[in-house]
Amino acid sequence: MAKDFITRQENYSEWYNELVVRADLAENSSVRGCMVIKPYGYAVWEKMQHILDNMFKQTGHQNAYFPLFIPKSFFEKEAEHVEGFAKECAVVTHHRLSKSPSGKGLIPDPSAKLEEELIVRPTSETIIWDTYRKWIKSYRDLPILCNQWANVVRWEMRTRMFLRTAEFLWQEGHTAHATRQEAEQETVKMMHVYADFAEKYMAMPVIRGVKSANERFAGAIETYCIEAMMQDGKALQAGTSHFLGQNFAKAFDVKFLSKENKLEYVWATSWGVSTRLMGALIMTHSDDNGLVLPPMLAPIQVVIVPIYRSEEEKQEIDSLAQNVIEQLQKLNISVKYDDDDKTKPGWKFNEYEFKGVPVRITLGARDLKEDKVEIFRRDTCKKEIIHKDEIVSKCEFLMKDIQDNLFKKAYDLRASKTRNVDTWEEFKQEIEKGGFLMCHWDGTAETEEKIKEETKATIRCIPIDAPQEEGKCIYTGKPSHRRVVFARNY
Repeated sequence: MAKDFITRQENYSEWYNELVVRADLAENSSVRGCMVIKPYGYAVWEKMQHILDNMFKQTGHQNAYFPLFIPKSFFEKEAEHVEGFAKECAVVTHHRLSKSPSGKGLIPDPSAKLEEELIVRPTSETIIWDTYRKWIKSYRDLPILCNQWANVVRWEMRTRMFLRTAEFLWQEGHTAHATRQEAEQETVKMMHVYADFAEKYMAMPVIRGVKSANERFAGAIETYCIEAMMQDGKALQAGTSHFLGQNFAKAFDVKFLSKENKLEYVWATSWGVSTRLMGALIMTHSDDNGLVLPPMLAPIQVVIVPIYRSEEEKQEIDSLAQNVIEQLQKLNISVKYDDDDKTKPGWKFNEYEFKGVPVRITLGARDLKEDKVEIFRRDTCKKEIIHKDEIVSKCEFLMKDIQDNLFKKAYDLRASKTRNVDTWEEFKQEIEKGGFLMCHWDGTAETEEKIKEETKATIRCIPIDAPQEEGKCIYTGKPSHRRVVFARNY
């Protein structure tokens, strides 16, 4: 463990903040609430982006791009939507600067005030549905299955890198359909796409569910989500998919001529994940020695560190390393050979361990005389001596084994921190311990709000696979037909 690196037990929040910076993932910028994503951190995001982009395209979606600026009048067309985002909007009022009357500094030029103020994109439903009105005339124009990769601005007061920043990166899918059934199927499908990505690639178990009315996206009829549990027992919303009904079609007068020759409003969905997934990845797997990355998302999956004393030994190691690199690359395993002589092997070991590289191979001249090498796996921090001819097959095995082990470890932690709670007194005690509390709820927004006020816990989701179970609401004692997931959250 890095000598001066704080542990999770000491201060989980500080551990996270320090890890993000020291692992070279990101740093705070000079702009309040915004971050600089550094090359190593961006390489992880690029992998996420590439995999998700392929998953979207495999389900029939195409990428497009829509404006960063949205006329304020567009937001005002959908009442619930504008209410949900009004407090977070950044507003552009002028298009030019001029010198102040005192001659010191610059001020917005009074003659360059915009006729209509523009909102810097917090989400794109309004600008996209104004566009779709021009694209959609007939049932032949449907469905539209668009996604965009973009940045958004939500003026957060309390920020934390990746988890909540004033500007962040994301993708937002926006689809248009001829029938309610088709739109609802799309909404559920994309929730499952996100869940599959989280579990298969991030090695992060999630609960698939639907949001309560209080937690629903502003302007949606229904919001589906995936909820993950971090190591400290807090929930993190990792992705959402919204059935928007005809709300935005009606707000922007988007109609189509059906097969029956009738004018009908279009049905809509939107769905998205963001760089918040980076925070989820860090908090799901990392430990007191630094970052831990699942192989499927690690920019460097294998690092090779040579140890030698003479140029002759170096040449022998170089030859073996080059052969190993070529074989690993044929297996699509990314590998780095760090023979930089400006830093010592011990420093490299600490550096790659802290940055979460899944596998480290040490090629020492002494070991090679006996045809041996040392291999280290980051998930367990265990070393093993193997024959040099086993390097490639061992690395191939470890890519899957580490991925599987990280998922199992996260799944077991979640299981250990998930329990049924049946009384209000028990709830108040158990919520202080963190984790997911499976409870009966009477289905009313009022009860949910009171529970939140008294405990800071919210309904994370109503699991889609929750069995029918008769019970009584933990707060009101009224009848309930299934358990929902309560937790404190990021």
